[in-house]
Amino acid sequence: MKKLMKTALAGLAALGLAAPASAGKDDLTLQLKWVTQAQFAGYYVAKDKGFYEEEGLNVTIKPGGPDIAPAQVIAGGGADVIIDWMPSALASRERGLPLVNIAQPFKRSGMMLTCRKETGIRKPEDLRGRTVGVWFFGNEYPFLAWMSKLGIPTSGGPDGVTVLKQGFNVDPLLNKQADCISTMTYNEYWQVIDAGLKPEDLVTFKYEDMGVATLEDGLYVLEDSLKDPEMVDKLVRFVRASMKGWRWAEKNQKEAAEIVLDNDETGAQTLRHQVRMMGEIAKLTAGSSGELDPADYERTVNILLSGGSDPVITKRPEGAWTHMITDKALK
Repeated sequence: MKKLMKTALAGLAALGLAAPASAGKDDLTLQLKWVTQAQFAGYYVAKDKGFYEEEGLNVTIKPGGPDIAPAQVIAGGGADVIIDWMPSALASRERGLPLVNIAQPFKRSGMMLTCRKETGIRKPEDLRGRTVGVWFFGNEYPFLAWMSKLGIPTSGGPDGVTVLKQGFNVDPLLNKQADCISTMTYNEYWQVIDAGLKPEDLVTFKYEDMGVATLEDGLYVLEDSLKDPEMVDKLVRFVRASMKGWRWAEKNQKEAAEIVLDNDETGAQTLRHQVRMMGEIAKLTAGSSGELDPADYERTVNILLSGGSDPVITKRPEGAWTHMITDKALK
């Protein structure tokens, strides 16, 4: 029903007869890191439940995808705020794009490697001489930092790992093209399970457990946005409403998953998968007020700097985060 309503409203807008719901509201565009799914439930809930509207905002949520890099979108003026992982954001910042973290809804990392137990892999050192599926597009940095910390080359050979550029699916593990693949606790791991493998058939290495967890799914803007009082005011209202959406989603997981599905234009998602995903996502956002913990930031930076001759970043960032927005939004 909601999809039909959205289609009707889109038709009205095309005729110049858009419904007046956004009249007098301040526009703001959010670029997601990935496709519409429960990973972003807090934002869809905030929009669906009117939390943004209560703050005088008309928020456009733009789904991501395998060929969409949030940093490139905001650099090109296609978004006011993006969701990105901190390793990717800091790498972009070092390359000259002045991204700043304004809020951190995700407290913990959901990233891990999932391996077939039959390969004999039991501990990280067993990865030597193996083929490992790795996501790129900015998602490779935590893995590269981990391998550097372990002293395992990523150039192949008996003492290193052979990196397979992994698509955003689990096929390399299912087809035995890779011994291990990158997965998220809330998504690809369950795709492996749904494909027929059992938990006892697998060995997982959670980055949290390995001591190399870096911050994921933070909210980032360009530095210039923080110099504009009107934009700062919009960002304060946006963060306040978004965190209200996250708290609601954590407490109402099934309905939050349904709201996500209502916004999935592809029709590729299922309620079962999204409810399960929402349950796992709630574990990662639990305990976060939305304010970035400086200790978590420092841990992430130290991991990224510990890359030996090939670190993810080469110097400690300056001005890469601020409490300016959350101090006002969450008081």
